[in-house]
Amino acid sequence: MKLTIHENDEQDELEIIVKCKELNDEVIQVLTSIRSLERKVLGTLDGKIHLLVPNDIFYFESVDKKNFAYTKQMVYEVSMRLYQIEELFGDGNFFRATKATILNLDKIKSLTPRLGGRVEVTLENGENMIVSRQYVPGLKEKIGF
Repeated sequence: MKLTIHENDEQDELEIIVKCKELNDEVIQVLTSIRSLERKVLGTLDGKIHLLVPNDIFYFESVDKKNFAYTKQMVYEVSMRLYQIEELFGDGNFFRATKATILNLDKIKSLTPRLGGRVEVTLENGENMIVSRQYVPGLKEKIGF
């Protein structure tokens, strides 16, 4: 893949042009990653509503029928259900890791196989998460393993 950037003082907004021989899986993955950057999540913290950029989110988790978005230092309550989050971001860098969690692939530092077909994931913030064995094939497909 070749990446070229042209700076232009007359350019008012960011424009991305993709040139390819054919529309294949790699091109589609690049396009969905770019599109996922445009999507935002509303999160509540201390009575204030915050606009969260997906790239800042390490993972989503459902606890006691409430859903949360975890960033590097904060935890925000989100009103979206996990299936809605999965529908919105599942084509990008997020994937279902357990019934209660959705992880951001971009925040994974390392993977360690565990007994029973599970995988332990260490995130960039040092947290360890488990990927249930039923979701491991989806993880492998997303990372191309």
